[in-house]
Amino acid sequence: MKEDLLFPELSYKIVGCSFEVFNEIGGGHKEITYHKAFGIALSKIQIPYKENLYYPVKFNDTTVEKGYFDYLVDEKIVVELKSRDVFLKKDFEQLTNYLINSKLKLGILIAFGSTQVKYKRVLNTILLNKEKELLSDSDSLNS
Repeated sequence: MKEDLLFPELSYKIVGCSFEVFNEIGGGHKEITYHKAFGIALSKIQIPYKENLYYPVKFNDTTVEKGYFDYLVDEKIVVELKSRDVFLKKDFEQLTNYLINSKLKLGILIAFGSTQVKYKRVLNTILLNKEKELLSDSDSLNS
């Protein structure tokens, strides 16, 4: 594994839970079915999580939309589940918005398809780039 990979061990466990769910119940179910089974899989390996987590979308300090993401795992990774064979552009946009609004670094998008489960790691590049800038600024100040 690469040294700069965010939360590699936790990510591996999350993805493992999705494969366990798919291997046991198979494809073709509604998203809610996978959602419930995924929560059971996380509980089974004792990973702390919150589900259907509310976050407000604000404009000028006024909530303009209420958002809910599927899972927040160990206060570090947003997990968004889909019941379809392919990822859509809007899935990545949705997860990216969740990451930006929650100020978290990593999300995992999981698609339970008819014949397989797929996953993609999604980074909050805005937050990560800001952190890099701050680090490089502090490095130059310390020189």
